[in-house]
Amino acid sequence: MLNFTLKQLRYVEAAGRLGSIARAAKEQSISQSSITAAIDSLETELGYSLFVRTPAKGIRTTPSGRESLHSIRSFIDQARHFEGEIKSIGGDTTGALKIGCYATAAPAFLPPVLKGFTEKYPGISIKLLEGNMQTINEFLEDGKADLAFTYGQSVSEQQDFLPLFTAPPFALIAVDNPLANQSSVSMARLSKQPMVMLDLPRTRDYFTSLFQQYELTPNIVHTTRSSEIARALVAGGFGFSILNILPTDYVKGKSRYAVIPISDKLQDQKFGLATLKTVYRPRIVQAFVNHCKDLTASGVFESLVVN
Repeated sequence: MLNFTLKQLRYVEAAGRLGSIARAAKEQSISQSSITAAIDSLETELGYSLFVRTPAKGIRTTPSGRESLHSIRSFIDQARHFEGEIKSIGGDTTGALKIGCYATAAPAFLPPVLKGFTEKYPGISIKLLEGNMQTINEFLEDGKADLAFTYGQSVSEQQDFLPLFTAPPFALIAVDNPLANQSSVSMARLSKQPMVMLDLPRTRDYFTSLFQQYELTPNIVHTTRSSEIARALVAGGFGFSILNILPTDYVKGKSRYAVIPISDKLQDQKFGLATLKTVYRPRIVQAFVNHCKDLTASGVFESLVVN
């Protein structure tokens, strides 16, 4: 039987995540010798090396160590939820919740979600992790996030997906462009305009597929990984862009860009919550899922989309 403590596992996990015994010691507020002792002890128990240690260059995980660290992080995460479950018995729901969110949607989507939840469960702390659709999946699979807000197209077979609302794509067009005065615009007309492409993993493929659906090719003149920069370029007249969730700074008739629905029939894009199928859903996670279901039923998310 393996003999180790949760504290030792936390020291080892920090060293692997940070790639440095010194940085792990600083983060954990402990001596470097304690981190080293935890690594040595666990490696002895396991019978193989978790790390390759190079003087003045820190540490790097071995192939076996990489797999072990994944299991260690999962165990630490379960221990965190176990503590919250125990404290919640006979009282209010407490604990820590780690939420991943697709970065371009986070500013518009998270505030109304978190406001009601933290008011209902004041004893819960929340850590937010923003990323693109690819890193969101990695957050879930590595145990860095308990659940994640993302689009259904990015969800893997190992994940459950709860759709919260449908987010059809729409065009952002500078107000001095004649198309900004139209009630809607077709993909064919957009293909003839210069485009500012939001160039993120899986996102670019999705926007390109909208044109390919009608055997069209977008005229991409600028690319950016920032939705804020994309909006600024559109407002400056450098081209149009496409999004699925309304920006928080958009005010109809006052913003320097217009939001125009797309007239063509396009595949529905579902936005919702992803969780791992094989992971037990603690009380705190289930409470958050139920909260989001209630928000959907009350129509809170309807103001985020363009129909």
